[in-house]
Amino acid sequence: MSRLSTYALAPILLPQAIWVAARAMRLPEADGPRSGQAGAGPPLRILILGDSSAAGVGVPHQEEALVGRLVAHLHADYAVQWTLWARSGLTTSGMLRLLSAKSAHVFDVAVIALGVNDTKNGMHPTRWQANYTKLLKQLRARHGVGRIYASGVPPLGAFPLLPRPLRDVLAARAARFDAMLSGICVDQDGVKHMPFDLPVEPELMAADGFHPGVQVYDIWARRIVDALRVDPPG
Repeated sequence: MSRLSTYALAPILLPQAIWVAARAMRLPEADGPRSGQAGAGPPLRILILGDSSAAGVGVPHQEEALVGRLVAHLHADYAVQWTLWARSGLTTSGMLRLLSAKSAHVFDVAVIALGVNDTKNGMHPTRWQANYTKLLKQLRARHGVGRIYASGVPPLGAFPLLPRPLRDVLAARAARFDAMLSGICVDQDGVKHMPFDLPVEPELMAADGFHPGVQVYDIWARRIVDALRVDPPG
């Protein structure tokens, strides 16, 4: 959808956005520790960072969220040391600020889940691209990350919570941001774009109809683990 079309729809989109914000169910971040270790074998230091989906919104405990499912699928082969830096509502700008406040821990692998808030909050695509590129560089330069898995921007057009035409506008923006993310990853060694082609059927999603349920988190984690096993760090 063109920028001109979006401007023309602004009188409709703004009330719809306000209506969705007022109607949306507010789910908490998953309970549980944000760091730990499990398993035996070669050491694997893994960082998960991002927005509400990284924080496990949609499930009760981190064991059922992305970080917990990653550890569950990795601990038989690795001595996993895991760390979660995530917060609901984070954009790439917010993530850069959070990252700069952290001490320089070293990780072998990082999994990023960002993009929904940049998409819906109106971030300019050029700034999205610059922020994400800077984030990748900081992870490698300051935290020594050897493998980075960049989760794709979810297809917002598939979420029934959003009414039309707002859903169509956000779907177009999400697709554009994800295509840009794929291009960023191609230009970076050790960075893999992981398309968000996960099932979003209502029965597999959280109660708010917007965040993953435990089965979606598990599928997401399995795909990252499969990619890691094909091309392990180090």
